[in-house]
Amino acid sequence: MKLKITYNNEAKEGFSSGWGFSCLIEKQNQKILFDTGADSKELLYNINKLNINPKDINKVVISHRHWDHTGGLDGFMKENGNKATLIWPDKKDSFKISKGVYSTGALRGFLGLEEQSLVVESSKGLIVLVGCSHPGVDKILDAARHIKEKNHIYAIIGGFHGFNKLEALKGIEIIGACHCTQHMREIKERFPQQFREIKAGDVLEFVD
Repeated sequence: MKLKITYNNEAKEGFSSGWGFSCLIEKQNQKILFDTGADSKELLYNINKLNINPKDINKVVISHRHWDHTGGLDGFMKENGNKATLIWPDKKDSFKISKGVYSTGALRGFLGLEEQSLVVESSKGLIVLVGCSHPGVDKILDAARHIKEKNHIYAIIGGFHGFNKLEALKGIEIIGACHCTQHMREIKERFPQQFREIKAGDVLEFVD
């Protein structure tokens, strides 16, 4: 199983950066795009650079309706031929997206904003993908743990926004805070072994 970072504020050499976040999940013949960044030009450039055919992507999950997560959607769907199923944050309860991939359901965050996160099963535990974590990382992690009996959180990747209750991250082996994370330095100092730099173009591999 692979996670490919297709959009982020920082990018590897040769990739395009932009304010926003997007990540492709490749798991058991499914290709699921989580968010689309702010601009389809940069998104599609990175997708092509990662040797991904947009038409092969089966589903697009949008974490929340902010421009830096939806801005690339129209351009992407055009390249995709409008074949992908689009999943918005409009269901309150958790639900299965594909085998081993789940949505937390829409959690309420800043000013009532609804946001969903993804929970992906791996052999080492659950991988949580977050857009901006407006509901709070702690609330998202609690929701993730309730989805599966195998409730160990192995990794969390994405934007943490203003989250500062860092004790909630204890026990997580990979902390890939990126995009809108305001307390990046504190997280890195508190969890130096667990912290991972995340950039557009990165490919993270996990065992299913």
